[in-house]
Amino acid sequence: MRLFTFLASATLVVGLGSLPGAAPAPARGADKAPAPVPVPTSMHDFMEGVFQGPYRRLKVVMAAEPKDNAGWKAIRGEALILAEGGNLLLFRKPEKDADEWTKYSVASRDAGADLFKAAKAKDFPAAKKSYEAMLGQCNACHKKFDNGKNQLVP
Repeated sequence: MRLFTFLASATLVVGLGSLPGAAPAPARGADKAPAPVPVPTSMHDFMEGVFQGPYRRLKVVMAAEPKDNAGWKAIRGEALILAEGGNLLLFRKPEKDADEWTKYSVASRDAGADLFKAAKAKDFPAAKKSYEAMLGQCNACHKKFDNGKNQLVP
């Protein structure tokens, strides 16, 4: 009976894969993910679209230590978005001074990751320190690549 149940279950699972709308099975050797391709846009539009919202929301929740889990969750979420944004910056290196761009992108990503970790631990002093370090890296990059415009204030 167990063999029958196993075979019937396996047949059902295999059969579901061939239903209309079902995702096709990956081809053999298709273990490599496609390379990321940045959406064509100006750096201004990219920065505004990816970073401005999370920065503004984070600024509000970092004004004082959160009193509840919702506040800590907000910090974690915005920190994670900003940290991952640092990874996205690595796909958009300028032709000139790409090494410095990489340095700032990695440093802001790492500070954002530290902010995420501090928020997960509900350690506001460490979160504040990481938040300010992240903004310091953003501002240093803006100074170099944006003629000192768009300086961020904690």
